[in-house]
This record gives sequence, C-alpha cells and structure tokens, in this order.
Amino acid sequence: MADWIGFLGVTMLWVKAAHVIFAIFLMAGLFMMPRFFVYHHQCPVGSDEDAKWIEREDRLRRIILNPALVILWVLGLILAFNGGYWTQGWFHAKFAVVLALSGYHGWAIGYFKKLKRGERPLTEKQLRLLNEVPGVAAAVIVILAVVRPF
Repeated sequence: MADWIGFLGVTMLWVKAAHVIFAIFLMAGLFMMPRFFVYHHQCPVGSDEDAKWIEREDRLRRIILNPALVILWVLGLILAFNGGYWTQGWFHAKFAVVLALSGYHGWAIGYFKKLKRGERPLTEKQLRLLNEVPGVAAAVIVILAVVRPF
C-alpha cells in the first residue's frame, strides 16, 4: 500500500474521499441545470416565472456548480500528481472525458446567460437530449478510474 500513498501519505484517502464527494455535487448540479432549462423554456420571457427560473439557475451555478468544479479540479490534480498517473492510459482517457465534462459545464453556464438575456436558441427536445451528457460521462469516468481498463 505504501507505494501508492505518495507525498500525501495517509491523507490521500481523505483527499480521494473529498474528490468523490465534490464529484457527486458537480454531477448533481449538471443533472439539474439542463432540467431547469427545460422548465425555464416553458415560461414567457420577462414573466415573473422567468425571473424565478433565472434566480434558481443562478443559485445552482454560484452555490453548487462553480465551487464544486473548482474544488474537484484541485483535488483531482493533487491526486494525479500524488499517484503519478500522468503516464497511464486510463488516466489520459479519464482526463479527456473530464475536460469534455468541464466544457459541458461551461456550455451550461453560457446557456444560462442566454436564457437570462431572453434568448432560447435550443428546443426543449434538444435540452432533454443534452441532459444525458453528464450521465454518460459519469459512467465512463467511473469505469476508467475504478476498472482502469488500459
């Protein structure tokens, strides 16, 4: 066991636990935000309901999504350096999926800003399909991190 503890020592397990916890927070937010968008689309622009959805989405962004993403990245990079994973194939694949998921987070924040301006560029059906992205990404990330197939 000593060879995979790295510079963090026994603290590594606590860092790993925190990483998983913040991954759960991020995923919860990424599942919720596109669903919020679907419901937001159903109300008239400029209505009281529109303002309430903007406030809900903004709170989700400020309180859950952005902090979870930042903390998740910091802890993930610490774990990657601690474990020396940079040369392993499973890690390269996981890192690529995490980068894509971070891009999805950026898209969600950008789409929130469009809704806030009264724009509705996507249909509800497209938003429902985009709502599946985090689930697929989470499944791939977990398989790569736990099974380490290559």
